[in-house]
Amino acid sequence: MRFCQLLLGPAGSGKSTYCAVLQKHAETINRTMHIVNLDPAAEPLADVRDLIQVDDVMQADDLNFGPNGGLVFCMEYLIEPEGLDWLKEQLGDYDEDCILFDCPGQIELYTHMNVVTRLVHCHLLSMDFRVCAVFVLDLVYMVDTTKFLSWSIAALATMVQLEVPHTNVLTKMDLLNKAAQQHLEMFLVPEVRQLLHSQHATSKFNKKHHKLTRALGRVLDEYSLVHYVPLSIKKEDSLMDVLIQTDFALQYGEDQDVRTTDFEYPGQDDDDRGPSFAY
Repeated sequence: MRFCQLLLGPAGSGKSTYCAVLQKHAETINRTMHIVNLDPAAEPLADVRDLIQVDDVMQADDLNFGPNGGLVFCMEYLIEPEGLDWLKEQLGDYDEDCILFDCPGQIELYTHMNVVTRLVHCHLLSMDFRVCAVFVLDLVYMVDTTKFLSWSIAALATMVQLEVPHTNVLTKMDLLNKAAQQHLEMFLVPEVRQLLHSQHATSKFNKKHHKLTRALGRVLDEYSLVHYVPLSIKKEDSLMDVLIQTDFALQYGEDQDVRTTDFEYPGQDDDDRGPSFAY
């Protein structure tokens, strides 16, 4: 059995940092994680740009794509036979390891296009992967209620579209000041009514479009699926909390056999020994 996390979310939300920090944290607890970059417009980690690049697609005379169209073309090429052969070769055979897929920040790839859904259900699952989607959101969106609710709707749309176990992570908690920390709970488990009457909902746009914002908030309330896990990359316990959430979504470790070892208390005879259990 193999495991993977799909890192989703808007550009600049900290997906690449999440991958790098979580990989380093895994090393400290004797676990192995590998990073695969699925963003053909990004700098390489371990890298889909070895297969296809957005710049090459945009420069092709017979395609006439801009940046967004080129990115969509690259992702669709990835799930064609040639792209899948490359992906299988890159993934190798890492049993019990976890692959972190750093995906593009073009949000429509997850919310209403089916390219990532096809990658998951037609290919990754057939390759014996357990898949967990991780939607990463920057805490900067906490400043404005409308923006936060909009991205929470995007997270909900991604959950519905992909139909795999899902975790939402609110990043860059190490940048949050003490005053803002007092209001954190209503963002982690979004309380729409409380958010709409908070100091974060006082902009002119919020006042003008209050009914629209309230209607979007009702959608979140009715589904009641979008909750966030806070992540501070400077705190080991915060990293462990996120890892526990994703492990639970992936059912990581549930297939491991129970190992027994003999133990002996001081002064105990051989016949009095009993088994100890470890996972």
